[in-house]
Amino acid sequence: MIFLLLLALAGLAGCERSKDVTGDDDNGGLSLPDGFEALVVADSLGRARHLAVRDNGDVYVKLRVPRDGGENVALRDEDGDGRADVVELFGEFPGTGKYGTAMRIYNGYLYFSTAGEVYRQKLHRKKLVPVAEAELIMVDDYLNAEHGYEHIAKPIAFDDEGHIYVPFGAPGDVCQVENRKPGSPGQDPCPELEMHGGVWRFDASKLNQKQTDGDRYATGIRSIVGMAWNHLENELYALQHGRDNFFTTWPHLYSEWESAMLPSEEFLLVKEGSDAGWPYYYYDQIKGKKLLNPEYGGDGEMEGDGQKYNQPLIGFPGHFAPNDLHFYQGDQFPERYRNGAFIAFHGSTIRAPYPQAGYFIAFVPFENGRPSGPFEVFADGFAHVDTIINTSDARYRPMGIAEGPDGSLYFSESEIGRVWRIVFKGDRENFGKQQLAKMEEHKSLPHIKTPDPVLDNLDPVRVEAGAALYRLHCSICHMADGKGDGTRFPPIDGSEWVSGDSQTLIRLVLEGKQGPITVKGQQFIGVMPGFSYLSDEEIAKILTYIRANFDNTGEALRQDDVRRVRNRINRDQDENI
Repeated sequence: MIFLLLLALAGLAGCERSKDVTGDDDNGGLSLPDGFEALVVADSLGRARHLAVRDNGDVYVKLRVPRDGGENVALRDEDGDGRADVVELFGEFPGTGKYGTAMRIYNGYLYFSTAGEVYRQKLHRKKLVPVAEAELIMVDDYLNAEHGYEHIAKPIAFDDEGHIYVPFGAPGDVCQVENRKPGSPGQDPCPELEMHGGVWRFDASKLNQKQTDGDRYATGIRSIVGMAWNHLENELYALQHGRDNFFTTWPHLYSEWESAMLPSEEFLLVKEGSDAGWPYYYYDQIKGKKLLNPEYGGDGEMEGDGQKYNQPLIGFPGHFAPNDLHFYQGDQFPERYRNGAFIAFHGSTIRAPYPQAGYFIAFVPFENGRPSGPFEVFADGFAHVDTIINTSDARYRPMGIAEGPDGSLYFSESEIGRVWRIVFKGDRENFGKQQLAKMEEHKSLPHIKTPDPVLDNLDPVRVEAGAALYRLHCSICHMADGKGDGTRFPPIDGSEWVSGDSQTLIRLVLEGKQGPITVKGQQFIGVMPGFSYLSDEEIAKILTYIRANFDNTGEALRQDDVRRVRNRINRDQDENI
């Protein structure tokens, strides 16, 4: 009883201190609804993933990549100004890869994950960093590195009956016979669903469990990073990352614009025994229905048995990458936020030739366990640019959400490792449309709006950037007009090498070439150096430029196209060592 009283007093003290917390002059770089303020709690922590806040205000952050000193970070505010005065790293744990994601507090324990394990440590009543030995709760007995398991994030959620929920993402994109190979059919039935592509339920207190010790709670979900138990409704909710690259794999069925917009990122109510339809079906938020994937005979229109599967509460646009979910329980924010869902959209990587999208925190109002209105932009400005051509252009990418004992919200981001605290200083009773108006305007920004198929195509911008890179790296040999010198350096003007197979071209640029080469019927003997020191995006821009100019006809190339060839070259080299 005394211990509980002390905890309650500590929580009250935290609430009292929060009244004096004010936002930074620039709100930590964020845009928020009127009445809200943001301050930077800590910065440059490393590649932060999820985070949790203790009832005394201490903050714990999971790192994707461990730093010297540990793979978890503990933060403490000692003077009550809301900013971390103490920053400590702790915890180094063996595991199948790093890729840490989860950080949650449950029944006095700090739970966190690596790529293949879920651990917990008992929190000490007074000390910031846990001193108890870490206990292994669950291990993923699927050998990640050996099998090339793709969707290895391990977010977690807890119900009110002592269970922990862990998703096991799909090993591949859409259960093809040959993963990510254009035109490769899907396996039917999909063998990956036996141990992946769903959510498993375990005993939250039992140690050393394997996946086979848990119960498969739900299936047909490709990849989950954002997941939460709604304690008011006593139900599990999750956000699915949809499949990739419709245009790359099925260009005769999907346009580049459709590939950027589809499939939907599904906001799901995950009931026991439910099936969301992956890999056979995907949700098209534009048509408002589940459609058959082309790997299983679909054509972008065919519904098949799509209605039989778990339908999303909301279908967000494709590739927004929802990476955390939190149902607000506090009373600091205006009443309209209570029990609603906050979602961290980490941001897309494969929307080219259209702007990358996401990179903001959304709010979805809820009533009786279901969305009661469209999503709103709650926090924006993370990227520091509105038109995000490449993912690397974004300065910050929102990742985690947690709630403090006073009802403040905390956000983490994954690029540098900044943590923000959001407090409300306005009039709770008269908060409404006027205070939300400026954030509604953010829906028209390039990284949030539905792009225009023609006006928002960024290929002309990338071609211009490629022209500058060509002049810098290539024109000295191939000449400004692309015609070469006629003796040593072959032309790229009208070259079958440029307009031909893209993978052969990418390999040529990465590896270079020595010895004879025939171009347009003429043999050239010389040395072309490899350009592997250029980034994937730089090479893609150069090749996009030359394939669109110099009397060549070739499709634009993307960063991912170069990355795949580079990875293949590296694998070939490793096998020959």
